[in-house]
Amino acid sequence: MRPFNSQIFTIHEHAFLKLLSYRVLIVLAYQIMAVAVGWHIYEITHDALSLGLIGLVEVIPYFATALFAGYAVDHHLSRRFFGALAAGMLGASALTLLAIASGWLSNNTLWIYGAFAFTGFGRAFIAPSHSSLFAIILPREDFARAAGIGSSVFQAGLILGPAIGGFLVGFGSKTTAYSIAILLCISAAIAMLSIKIQEPPKALPSPIFTSIGQGLRFVWNHQILLGALSLDMFAVLFGGAVAMLPAFVQDIYHIGPQGLGLLRACPAIGAIFTGLWLTRHPINLHAGRWLLGAVAGFGLCIIGFGLATSFWVAGGILALSGACDGVSVVMRQTILQLATPDAMRGRVSAINGIFIGSSNELGAFESGVAAKIMGLIPSVIFGGFVTLGVVGITAKLAPKLRDLELHQLH
Repeated sequence: MRPFNSQIFTIHEHAFLKLLSYRVLIVLAYQIMAVAVGWHIYEITHDALSLGLIGLVEVIPYFATALFAGYAVDHHLSRRFFGALAAGMLGASALTLLAIASGWLSNNTLWIYGAFAFTGFGRAFIAPSHSSLFAIILPREDFARAAGIGSSVFQAGLILGPAIGGFLVGFGSKTTAYSIAILLCISAAIAMLSIKIQEPPKALPSPIFTSIGQGLRFVWNHQILLGALSLDMFAVLFGGAVAMLPAFVQDIYHIGPQGLGLLRACPAIGAIFTGLWLTRHPINLHAGRWLLGAVAGFGLCIIGFGLATSFWVAGGILALSGACDGVSVVMRQTILQLATPDAMRGRVSAINGIFIGSSNELGAFESGVAAKIMGLIPSVIFGGFVTLGVVGITAKLAPKLRDLELHQLH
């Protein structure tokens, strides 16, 4: 495999660099909004279930839109247009939240939920447009290394976004946080539209539901791809503790929004170092076992987080969970890129987004309900054990994934 180097940027007129810029800008915007909205809601309600509902109100429009977004990216207009459209939708959501926080609209939870729900529509277009452009810009032999770079950039946004959001809310105000998110969305749209690259012809027109069905059948019949997506989906669904962090920060650690921003950033700190390491040392041998082991490690970290009583110990465990998650993210993205035909990338990326993206929001809702029923700490520990069970079931039911070597997908 030839080394991944800066020639990619000159050959494609810095297209890859602009794509990375788009990704980090839109992640920063979303994370700042998420921190501000979580603090905003819990400040009003002081109810863990209300935090879980944030995920639910976002996932409903996301789930309803994602498959159609994938079809649109594969068949209509340009991929850059849909990427910019996603940034515009997130910006519209941030603008509405700014109006609520400023008192121009009613400052109640229903308005806040409604405004944040609009991000679900925007996020439905991010993965199909980004994944399709990624595959166009890069040669196949660079996918694994570029996935490591992309993961590091993404995780950098996850580090900076929550930290910036927490400090903006803590030292400024919610209106400041929402205003910065709007500016970041505008910058992301500009970065996407400035990409100069010849996009390949679109897939031949076909009935929309027939085309979506082709994508669904492809994933369903591909044991490796289906196993990887299902593994990550259920691990995030039951093992996600991030949605409950405002409750941990206020009720257990008794610190302000700055602490919330730091804790939300900790998983990404671990993930970014993992991504950088994988950029120099991509995993090619025993890829399936690495993936399963990483998700198992994530589950153990979630159990440890639930048992931690110190803010700093909890932060360290969350960083370790991010390192494990970083391995699984890079492996899943590499498998997705190598296994998907070019003409189907938008639809398959949308399906991947439903598996992964919806699991984040549904996981937040599940965490809120579990915390309401079982208590905050027991619910987190229970989720970690369920994640370990998911790894065992996947290893049993998907032997092709368990024994996967990446060269089998070339």
